Amino acid sequence: MANFSKSNVPQFSVEVYQNAFLPEGGREVNAIVTVTSTGGGTTGGIPLAGSGPAYGAGPGAAVVLMVDCSGSMDYPPTKMRNARDATAAAIDTLREGTLFAVVAGTHVAQEVYPGGGRLAVADAHTKALAKDALRGLSAGGGTAIGTWLRLADRLLGPADAGIRHGVLLTDGRNEHEAPEDLRAALESCAGRFTCDARGVGTDWEVKEVTGIASALLGTADIVADPSGLADDFTRMMENVMGKEVADVALRLWTPVGVEIRFVKQVAPSVADLTGRRTEAGPRAGDYPTGSWGDESRDYHVCVRVPQAGIGQEMLAARVSLILPDPSGAGTPQTLSQGLVRAVWTDDMAASTSINPQVAHYTGQAELAQVIQQGLEARKSGDFDGATAKLGRAVQLASASGNQDTARLLSKVVDVVDAATGTVRLKAKVAEADEMTLETRSTKTVRVKK
Repeated sequence: MANFSKSNVPQFSVEVYQNAFLPEGGREVNAIVTVTSTGGGTTGGIPLAGSGPAYGAGPGAAVVLMVDCSGSMDYPPTKMRNARDATAAAIDTLREGTLFAVVAGTHVAQEVYPGGGRLAVADAHTKALAKDALRGLSAGGGTAIGTWLRLADRLLGPADAGIRHGVLLTDGRNEHEAPEDLRAALESCAGRFTCDARGVGTDWEVKEVTGIASALLGTADIVADPSGLADDFTRMMENVMGKEVADVALRLWTPVGVEIRFVKQVAPSVADLTGRRTEAGPRAGDYPTGSWGDESRDYHVCVRVPQAGIGQEMLAARVSLILPDPSGAGTPQTLSQGLVRAVWTDDMAASTSINPQVAHYTGQAELAQVIQQGLEARKSGDFDGATAKLGRAVQLASASGNQDTARLLSKVVDVVDAATGTVRLKAKVAEADEMTLETRSTKTVRVKK
């Protein structure tokens, strides 16, 4: 990855929101950690003054576009054309100097442009050549997404770029390789590049697409109408072009006797990072956060501290943002840090108060969970269970002001009373509406100020 000096690294800040007070015998400490990056990213793909397309040692980004060309992309015939148009729109959005390639994915992966195991350097000429190459794409064959990802990794691996990113479009299920083959590919690619995944139409598997994005720290979404692909790909590529720093880690250091219960991203979407920890020295571990531009994200850290007496105080955890040395030999750079505290008190009001940020994001995490549980119950014919879970989801969405999720829920249930979560399951639900709700169930809103 590119080598960032302090002068060209965006400014990161860490704010910790918590109620530090515990009752006698209390052991669980919760904190919301807000991480904000400013001054180094871009918005709309326009570089900041003085940044240019190259940061540090290499170009700003290397991108591989993976386009599903399996036989199902011919039904309807406009779907393949929409996919070509969307890929062309993404190519148009690439910043000058960005390294890029296009891959056609079926039961095998094939280089479309530039070929020869290389990446092209984006300029007017190479963009035109790439878009010409897209005209040769046609539908035929099966779907083996693991092979697409492995080819993207081979292309991106040697790239002298700060940001390595994939964009993956599929319209069907991963039927031509074993599930363990896709899992192995994801494990192999994790930490090497990030990837956004999109499902077009309604014949793909939500858990496959969201699982790819989750494993590779990207976004997942549905484009139910293929005619919307070009706009979606343009927005997605603008976001990629706005990234300036990759491989930032959230480092959690805890004193002796403190256990980590979980570490989750909770905004802009819910993602459990607990199992992704890599050890980083005595009592410290790193949790991957992916690439950053100008943006802010929230993380929920929960730890279990030893018992202590009234009046005692301790540091429960130290949270740092870490940028590794690209050579792997030097000392990682600490971008910012914050402290999580524990104070034992006999003041009942202080120790029973729940921090508003913690309460809000606990509800948002539950919202994502009950939507997924409710839809699973509905699919299995457990309509009472589905009604209860989706009713709770309506209640949580209403209370937190998550209007986007509330609108999606209203296409699956008839809302009788949002405040109490009283709902009735709709007799008929469009498949696209159900899949959209499931795909976007992890998207959250920030706490109301």
